[in-house]
Amino acid sequence: MKAFNTSAVCIPEKHYMVDISERVKEIKKMVDAGKYFTINRARQYGKTTTLNALSRYLMPEYEVLNLSFAAIGAAGFETEEEFVRAFIRQIKRRIRTGFIIPDDIKEQFEDYMTRKADKAKLDEMFDTLLDWCDESDRKIVMIIDEVDSATNNQVFLDFLAQLRDNYINRDTMGIKTFHSVILAGVTDIKHLKSKIREESEAKQNSPWNIAADFDIDMSLSEEGIKGMLEEYEEDHHTGMDTAEMAKLIHDYTSGYPFLVSRICELIDTRISQSMSLNEAWSGRGIDEAVKLILSEKNTLFDSITKNLNNYPELKASIRSVLMEGTRISWNGDQKDIEELQMYGLIKNDHNMVRISNRIFETRLYNLFLSDEELKSNVFSREGELAKNQFVEDGKLNMRLILEKFIVTYTDICGPLVDRFKEKDGRELFLLYLKPIINGTGNYYIEAQTRDMTRTDVIVDYLGQQYIIELKIWRGERYNADGEKQIREYLDYWHLDTGYMLSFNFNKNKEQGVKRVEIDDKVLFEGTV
Repeated sequence: MKAFNTSAVCIPEKHYMVDISERVKEIKKMVDAGKYFTINRARQYGKTTTLNALSRYLMPEYEVLNLSFAAIGAAGFETEEEFVRAFIRQIKRRIRTGFIIPDDIKEQFEDYMTRKADKAKLDEMFDTLLDWCDESDRKIVMIIDEVDSATNNQVFLDFLAQLRDNYINRDTMGIKTFHSVILAGVTDIKHLKSKIREESEAKQNSPWNIAADFDIDMSLSEEGIKGMLEEYEEDHHTGMDTAEMAKLIHDYTSGYPFLVSRICELIDTRISQSMSLNEAWSGRGIDEAVKLILSEKNTLFDSITKNLNNYPELKASIRSVLMEGTRISWNGDQKDIEELQMYGLIKNDHNMVRISNRIFETRLYNLFLSDEELKSNVFSREGELAKNQFVEDGKLNMRLILEKFIVTYTDICGPLVDRFKEKDGRELFLLYLKPIINGTGNYYIEAQTRDMTRTDVIVDYLGQQYIIELKIWRGERYNADGEKQIREYLDYWHLDTGYMLSFNFNKNKEQGVKRVEIDDKVLFEGTV
């Protein structure tokens, strides 16, 4: 029986996975055209799975040399000679798995490995590789995964320079070399270069400037997720609505491969142990899986946290987008934007910077809110102390939460002042709300409405959704527009009741929570 897999490469015969055959066909077109290119995607974005599928797809037509620099230790990059030995060891391992190369080429490789005084040089190894390409009846494609392992090593730049020169000579002098070369990793080659070169040499003189652009979408589509779930359904007969489940999973993950597989894996192995299969493979099961993901430690989140801590300016940029509603125009030449995209944290959404997916958003919100909690924030403490009174028959009493928050805010902060910003209210409300739902519910911020004037918070609590609009009071007309917007939003979520929290500077305001009926909807409006 197949299983969902998040720990290593996915194999179609062993694992439930989205069909990536169309993606592989698109990449093959680049290979057929003789392109040299780099596949740069964030960690656990399906690079290795894609490369293995591509390798198998190419084999009937090409000789495919599929290597990984992850198997080369730090010592293998210290000197030119050590790199040559390490590279040849990679090829020898492929030979053990059935990869065939001419005997004379194999002998030359063995000679490099056994030399003592006259150590093998990089250009000699490339001479042998060129001989191999010349003797081969079929074109040779070289794939190297985990090129990040070469970070901060000059010898890797020299390796790239040799590939570049042979690529150019292929077209100008007719030399037979690798037909196509694919390098895969998180870090773009120009970032590797900038870390290796001295500042005076770095600039833009990358030895990989021959690379073709790789713009093939590697995220998982809603339709692709649906196909994977249909295969699972054929085996397990859960009765799930595969189309609806695929939509919900995609809404949370935006197709990030690890997150898609992890949600399904948790439902299959853990959520289904505490509820029926039919209930597990529903919206409630997804909510429970997301709750587990948000609380677990895994290599993906460890990588994100490490990158943010290593680059404080990136962390500040992300915090500005999330906590302050800052709208940043997309500019691929801007260093912070380029690196945030490289690490998979942001994406280009209609030429604006947007966090990649809802799970990342909530995880990052939790990180930033935890920074405040560690400062013994009084709002977080008050929410923790009062949380037991807000749940009735398994449902949140959101009206009471608004009322108590308003009282807490007034007691602690006093009257609103003109320097108050919408992000202050959002952060304090979330600090108050988080301990109330923590461990049982999830929340996220609707990115389409997150700006300096309005924010929609969506809370999932035991399968029930609660929509709370946070905004600064800007007059009756603006408030009426807000009521209309939240009514439309309630229609979208198929809900009858919504909530609004306004921060109002008027001295004669009526503070508290009131009930408002808008057509067939009920809105509880809280005013601070």
